[in-house]
Amino acid sequence: MSKHIGPVCKLCRREGEKLYLKGERCFTPKCAFEKRSFAPGQHGRTGSRGGGSRTGESDYLRQLRAKQRARRVYGVLERQFRRYYEVANQKFGITGLILLQTLESRLDNVVYRLGYASSRAQARLMVTHGHFTVNNRRADVPSMLLNDGDVVAVREGSRTLEYFKGLGDLADARTSPSWLERNTKELSGKIQRLPERTEIDGSLNEQLIVEYYSR
Repeated sequence: MSKHIGPVCKLCRREGEKLYLKGERCFTPKCAFEKRSFAPGQHGRTGSRGGGSRTGESDYLRQLRAKQRARRVYGVLERQFRRYYEVANQKFGITGLILLQTLESRLDNVVYRLGYASSRAQARLMVTHGHFTVNNRRADVPSMLLNDGDVVAVREGSRTLEYFKGLGDLADARTSPSWLERNTKELSGKIQRLPERTEIDGSLNEQLIVEYYSR
């Protein structure tokens, strides 16, 4: 499985805003975006393609940046992201909303939303290492799509590890969306329904993403 291995702070700088890819570190003064909010590269301070001023940008550039931002927020590579779009486009309903709901229903995102990881990257790593189960079965595929009624839980054999011993208290300090039912005592969570648009990141622009792939 391919993945991004470069500095993730450069991704935030390219989009001109924090994407909170490092979890709690992004809320501290140590966040690199606080010191260098301009786009990476030799023209980052004065160019209009990354952070900072974007006056006079084309429709294509706005569509591209919207697509790239969503990809980076959820940690999905281009081929898989396009496949999600094609599947959403074939379903009955609003394509953009279905696309976002698909991204939200990924196992790594659900673990993050439940508060059992400080970032999607951390959630993806823990899932890959087999620390979670889905419906009492060990799951190690971060891109696994969950459905209504599915139950995600920390694997019994992982609960003795130091990180998971205090995970319930850490999770209680983090908010969890209403479309998920969380039980921090059991270190589990249940998918009650698909999220509504108001429960998904409001800075994502799914209409521009649809326009990008509809060209």
